Amino acid sequence: MVTNKNCILRLSRYKNALYRFKSLGFFKIFSDYLADAVGVTSAQVRKDFSLFGISGNKRGGYKIDSLIEKLNDILGKNELQKVIMAGAGNLGSALIKYKNFEKEGIKIVAAFDIDPAKHNSRLPVPVLPLEDLEQYVMINKTKIGIISVPDIAAQHILDVMIKAGICGVLNFAPIQLKASESCIINNVNLELELENLIYFVNALQKSPNVRISDKIP
Repeated sequence: MVTNKNCILRLSRYKNALYRFKSLGFFKIFSDYLADAVGVTSAQVRKDFSLFGISGNKRGGYKIDSLIEKLNDILGKNELQKVIMAGAGNLGSALIKYKNFEKEGIKIVAAFDIDPAKHNSRLPVPVLPLEDLEQYVMINKTKIGIISVPDIAAQHILDVMIKAGICGVLNFAPIQLKASESCIINNVNLELELENLIYFVNALQKSPNVRISDKIP
């Protein structure tokens, strides 16, 4: 099984590019066109596909519909992926309202918060007491969770999720969380990303001739 995150990220980018080509009326595509669309080499495209047993025709290229179907299957997009959320504050509420998740086969099915004022089981995405999280996950066999709580509470929330059976977590708390290899954690630190962006923008303004590749370690 391939565990390289960069490869999986590229598969997602290939899939999105393929949908764009399909919307333009393309039925088939060559690896060099797909490579140009996502900013990699055609050799990288073929290598990534070969890891999953995907092959094209040198003269005919790849059939777009078939390739999309295979990538969706690899990425788990051929069935609805149910996700729970810990933290129903500003960020959590924004994620709950984000419409494109369901277009991509992802559905936030419940949120959990310690604030009683936010609890409402009648909402399309119910906001439930945090103490109900473990039982909810076990009953509904949910495997994916999102953490959008303050950093001081994030590790505890992660521990509760893992105990309940969560296997993958997208963490928005500005802290590196610790877990066993049985749980995959993707950290998204918005403050850090903006800080890095600000630095590179300022560096570019001071030295317009410096290439991006020169600024990234």
